[in-house]
Amino acid sequence: MAEITAAKVKELRDKSGAGMMDCKKALVETDGDIEKAIEILRKKGIAKAAKRIDRAANEGMVESYIHPGAKLGVLVEVNCETDFVAKTDDFREFSRNVAMHIAASAPRYIKREDVEQEVIDKEMEIYKTQAKEQGKPEAIQEKIALGKLDKFYSEICLLEQPYVKDPDKTIQALLTETIAKLGENITINRFSRFKIGE
Repeated sequence: MAEITAAKVKELRDKSGAGMMDCKKALVETDGDIEKAIEILRKKGIAKAAKRIDRAANEGMVESYIHPGAKLGVLVEVNCETDFVAKTDDFREFSRNVAMHIAASAPRYIKREDVEQEVIDKEMEIYKTQAKEQGKPEAIQEKIALGKLDKFYSEICLLEQPYVKDPDKTIQALLTETIAKLGENITINRFSRFKIGE
Protein backbone atom coordinates (compact mmCIF):
# COMPACT_ATOMS: atom_id res chain seq x y z
CA MET A 1 0.00 0.00 0.00
CA ALA A 2 1.40 3.40 -1.03
CA GLU A 3 2.09 6.00 1.63
CA ILE A 4 -0.31 8.95 1.37
CA THR A 5 1.86 11.99 2.13
CA ALA A 6 0.64 15.52 2.84
CA ALA A 7 2.48 16.64 -0.29
CA LYS A 8 0.55 14.13 -2.40
CA VAL A 9 -2.76 15.25 -0.85
CA LYS A 10 -1.83 18.89 -1.60
CA GLU A 11 -0.89 18.02 -5.19
CA LEU A 12 -4.28 16.34 -5.70
CA ARG A 13 -6.07 19.26 -4.05
CA ASP A 14 -4.28 21.73 -6.36
CA LYS A 15 -5.20 19.68 -9.43
CA SER A 16 -8.81 18.96 -8.48
CA GLY A 17 -9.94 21.85 -6.29
CA ALA A 18 -11.54 19.32 -3.92
CA GLY A 19 -11.29 19.48 -0.10
CA MET A 20 -8.32 17.98 1.79
CA MET A 21 -10.30 15.11 3.37
CA ASP A 22 -11.93 14.20 0.04
CA CYS A 23 -8.48 14.19 -1.59
CA LYS A 24 -7.02 11.98 1.13
CA LYS A 25 -9.94 9.50 0.90
CA ALA A 26 -9.62 9.35 -2.91
CA LEU A 27 -5.86 8.71 -2.65
CA VAL A 28 -6.39 5.94 -0.07
CA GLU A 29 -9.08 4.41 -2.31
CA THR A 30 -6.75 4.45 -5.36
CA ASP A 31 -3.57 3.43 -3.48
CA GLY A 32 -1.94 6.79 -4.16
CA ASP A 33 -2.70 6.98 -7.92
CA ILE A 34 -3.34 10.70 -8.57
CA GLU A 35 -5.00 10.24 -11.99
CA LYS A 36 -7.45 7.62 -10.68
CA ALA A 37 -8.10 9.79 -7.61
CA ILE A 38 -8.98 12.75 -9.86
CA GLU A 39 -11.43 10.50 -11.71
CA ILE A 40 -13.08 9.44 -8.43
CA LEU A 41 -13.30 13.06 -7.24
CA ARG A 42 -14.86 14.15 -10.53
CA LYS A 43 -17.50 11.40 -10.29
CA LYS A 44 -18.29 12.30 -6.69
CA GLY A 45 -18.30 16.02 -7.52
CA ILE A 46 -20.78 15.56 -10.32
CA ALA A 47 -23.00 13.49 -8.02
CA LYS A 48 -22.79 16.24 -5.37
CA ALA A 49 -23.49 18.88 -8.03
CA ALA A 50 -26.69 17.06 -9.00
CA LYS A 51 -27.88 17.33 -5.37
CA ARG A 52 -27.30 21.10 -5.40
CA ILE A 53 -29.43 21.80 -8.48
CA ASP A 54 -32.60 22.55 -6.48
CA ARG A 55 -31.00 25.03 -4.08
CA ALA A 56 -31.87 28.72 -4.52
CA ALA A 57 -29.27 30.82 -6.34
CA ASN A 58 -30.03 34.46 -5.52
CA GLU A 59 -26.52 35.95 -5.57
CA GLY A 60 -24.13 36.24 -8.48
CA MET A 61 -23.05 38.75 -11.06
CA VAL A 62 -23.70 40.28 -14.45
CA GLU A 63 -20.68 39.66 -16.65
CA SER A 64 -19.99 41.59 -19.83
CA TYR A 65 -17.87 40.74 -22.81
CA ILE A 66 -17.05 43.13 -25.65
CA HIS A 67 -15.37 41.52 -28.64
CA PRO A 68 -12.28 43.37 -29.98
CA GLY A 69 -13.48 45.99 -32.43
CA ALA A 70 -16.51 46.80 -30.25
CA LYS A 71 -19.05 45.53 -32.77
CA LEU A 72 -20.23 42.58 -30.68
CA GLY A 73 -21.04 42.43 -26.97
CA VAL A 74 -22.73 40.19 -24.41
CA LEU A 75 -24.28 40.67 -20.99
CA VAL A 76 -24.98 37.49 -18.99
CA GLU A 77 -26.47 37.05 -15.51
CA VAL A 78 -24.94 34.11 -13.65
CA ASN A 79 -26.33 33.26 -10.21
CA CYS A 80 -24.98 31.32 -7.22
CA GLU A 81 -26.07 30.80 -3.62
CA THR A 82 -23.73 33.15 -1.73
CA ASP A 83 -21.98 36.47 -2.21
CA PHE A 84 -18.78 34.72 -1.07
CA VAL A 85 -18.75 32.38 -4.10
CA ALA A 86 -19.80 35.22 -6.44
CA LYS A 87 -16.54 36.99 -5.56
CA THR A 88 -14.26 34.02 -6.24
CA ASP A 89 -11.93 33.94 -9.24
CA ASP A 90 -13.37 30.59 -10.36
CA PHE A 91 -16.93 31.97 -10.47
CA ARG A 92 -15.81 35.08 -12.32
CA GLU A 93 -13.80 33.02 -14.79
CA PHE A 94 -16.80 30.75 -15.44
CA SER A 95 -19.04 33.81 -16.01
CA ARG A 96 -16.48 35.38 -18.36
CA ASN A 97 -16.11 32.13 -20.32
CA VAL A 98 -19.89 31.83 -20.69
CA ALA A 99 -20.11 35.44 -21.94
CA MET A 100 -17.33 34.80 -24.49
CA HIS A 101 -19.03 31.57 -25.60
CA ILE A 102 -22.34 33.41 -26.13
CA ALA A 103 -20.53 36.03 -28.24
CA ALA A 104 -18.97 33.28 -30.39
CA SER A 105 -21.88 30.82 -30.65
CA ALA A 106 -24.97 33.09 -30.66
CA PRO A 107 -27.43 30.83 -28.76
CA ARG A 108 -31.06 31.91 -28.81
CA TYR A 109 -32.17 30.19 -25.59
CA ILE A 110 -30.61 28.93 -22.37
CA LYS A 111 -32.22 25.46 -22.35
CA ARG A 112 -34.57 23.45 -24.55
CA GLU A 113 -37.49 24.05 -22.17
CA ASP A 114 -37.26 27.76 -23.10
CA VAL A 115 -37.96 27.12 -26.81
CA GLU A 116 -41.50 28.14 -27.76
CA GLN A 117 -43.81 25.27 -28.79
CA GLU A 118 -44.59 26.89 -32.16
CA VAL A 119 -40.84 26.90 -33.01
CA ILE A 120 -40.60 23.20 -32.11
CA ASP A 121 -43.74 22.35 -34.11
CA LYS A 122 -42.44 24.24 -37.16
CA GLU A 123 -39.05 22.47 -37.03
CA MET A 124 -40.71 19.04 -36.58
CA GLU A 125 -42.95 19.69 -39.58
CA ILE A 126 -39.91 20.61 -41.72
CA TYR A 127 -37.95 17.52 -40.61
CA LYS A 128 -40.88 15.14 -41.18
CA THR A 129 -41.45 16.63 -44.65
CA GLN A 130 -37.75 16.18 -45.48
CA ALA A 131 -37.83 12.55 -44.33
CA LYS A 132 -41.01 11.92 -46.36
CA GLU A 133 -39.49 13.47 -49.49
CA GLN A 134 -36.39 11.28 -49.06
CA GLY A 135 -38.71 8.27 -49.26
CA LYS A 136 -38.23 7.19 -45.65
CA PRO A 137 -40.92 4.84 -44.29
CA GLU A 138 -43.62 6.56 -42.26
CA ALA A 139 -42.70 4.51 -39.19
CA ILE A 140 -39.23 6.11 -38.94
CA GLN A 141 -40.06 9.64 -40.13
CA GLU A 142 -40.85 10.66 -36.53
CA LYS A 143 -37.56 9.19 -35.22
CA ILE A 144 -35.57 11.02 -37.91
CA ALA A 145 -37.39 14.27 -37.10
CA LEU A 146 -36.71 13.86 -33.35
CA GLY A 147 -33.01 13.22 -34.05
CA LYS A 148 -32.81 16.40 -36.13
CA LEU A 149 -34.68 18.29 -33.40
CA ASP A 150 -31.98 17.25 -30.89
CA LYS A 151 -29.32 18.62 -33.24
CA PHE A 152 -31.37 21.84 -33.57
CA TYR A 153 -31.41 22.18 -29.76
CA SER A 154 -27.62 21.76 -29.63
CA GLU A 155 -27.28 24.66 -32.07
CA ILE A 156 -29.67 27.14 -30.42
CA CYS A 157 -29.67 26.24 -26.68
CA LEU A 158 -26.72 27.54 -24.68
CA LEU A 159 -26.50 24.60 -22.25
CA GLU A 160 -26.44 22.06 -25.10
CA GLN A 161 -23.89 23.83 -27.29
CA PRO A 162 -20.34 22.45 -27.50
CA TYR A 163 -18.13 24.78 -25.45
CA VAL A 164 -16.02 26.91 -27.84
CA LYS A 165 -12.84 26.46 -25.75
CA ASP A 166 -13.32 22.68 -25.47
CA PRO A 167 -15.80 21.27 -28.05
CA ASP A 168 -15.68 17.83 -26.37
CA LYS A 169 -17.81 19.21 -23.52
CA THR A 170 -21.07 21.14 -23.52
CA ILE A 171 -21.80 24.31 -21.57
CA GLN A 172 -23.96 22.09 -19.30
CA ALA A 173 -20.89 19.92 -18.55
CA LEU A 174 -18.83 23.05 -17.83
CA LEU A 175 -21.61 24.29 -15.52
CA THR A 176 -21.79 20.94 -13.69
CA GLU A 177 -18.00 20.91 -13.21
CA THR A 178 -18.12 24.45 -11.80
CA ILE A 179 -20.96 23.53 -9.40
CA ALA A 180 -18.92 20.53 -8.20
CA LYS A 181 -15.78 22.65 -7.81
CA LEU A 182 -17.41 25.58 -5.96
CA GLY A 183 -19.89 23.54 -3.91
CA GLU A 184 -22.92 25.70 -4.70
CA ASN A 185 -25.78 25.66 -7.17
CA ILE A 186 -25.02 27.94 -10.12
CA THR A 187 -27.48 28.95 -12.82
CA ILE A 188 -27.24 30.97 -16.01
CA ASN A 189 -30.32 33.12 -15.61
CA ARG A 190 -30.43 35.27 -18.77
CA PHE A 191 -28.30 36.86 -21.45
CA SER A 192 -28.38 39.45 -24.21
CA ARG A 193 -26.12 39.45 -27.24
CA PHE A 194 -25.68 42.68 -29.16
CA LYS A 195 -24.19 42.92 -32.64
CA ILE A 196 -23.92 46.08 -34.71
CA GLY A 197 -26.44 45.96 -37.55
CA GLU A 198 -28.57 43.15 -36.08
